[in-house]
Amino acid sequence: MDYLQRALDKAQSQPQANGSEAQIRTLRKSLHPEHSVVQKIEYTQTRVVAPNRDKLRRERIISAFDDDRRADGYRQLRTQILRKFGENNWRTLAITSPNSGAGKSLTALNLAISLSLEVNHTVMLVELDLRSPSILRKLGIDTEYGLVDVLEGKAELNQALINPGFERLVVLPNSGQEKRRSELLSSPQMAALFRDIVNRYESRLIIFDLPAVLDDDDAIVFAPQADATLLVIEDCVSTRADIERTMQLLQGIRVLGTVLNKVT
Repeated sequence: MDYLQRALDKAQSQPQANGSEAQIRTLRKSLHPEHSVVQKIEYTQTRVVAPNRDKLRRERIISAFDDDRRADGYRQLRTQILRKFGENNWRTLAITSPNSGAGKSLTALNLAISLSLEVNHTVMLVELDLRSPSILRKLGIDTEYGLVDVLEGKAELNQALINPGFERLVVLPNSGQEKRRSELLSSPQMAALFRDIVNRYESRLIIFDLPAVLDDDDAIVFAPQADATLLVIEDCVSTRADIERTMQLLQGIRVLGTVLNKVT
């Protein structure tokens, strides 16, 4: 069963005290003080799709359900990330794994939903796994346009964005497989899109779902642009050699921590 067992916030960061709830709230407000007063968001250009809750349960999108105790792990991870982001004025997080199949996209989606339930910011999830996209399938959503269409000038950004029924969350999915992967991620169009989505809203946190590090060079190409990177490790599958090789390839990239996934 896919679920989050624990967040190991020790890869390159210093040990941190847990802190009180009051301290955590203060850090959240310091991250985005202009959102201390909650305002309801109404989407006028972004497509809004009501979530299929049965589909979400089947796909283990557990952060969507208050009654699922497994979501507690994501809430703990959310608190750690918000603390670290608040301390460093960070806003962008890349999520990857050593090998495919570790559950990084599911982790990215659950974390994005969990973060969006906080009222002090909005969240964008950008699907950069161009070879094996899965976000739309997990959400049960069809779309005409995606990330590649925006990069190739076939669609405007607002035509590709989707609000999947969580008020403060928008998703920029990839609608199909793309062979020219690293070339697209390192293109001037991608650099311009990155600047656009980062600068458009100061109160938005952005999560990038990257391919696995050992599959190709996509993650290595893009990860340096993010403020920090989170590594998803598959229990009993990700080997020591794979993890060590991954960390070598990510040398010079700020690795925030690791998530141990698929623990039974």
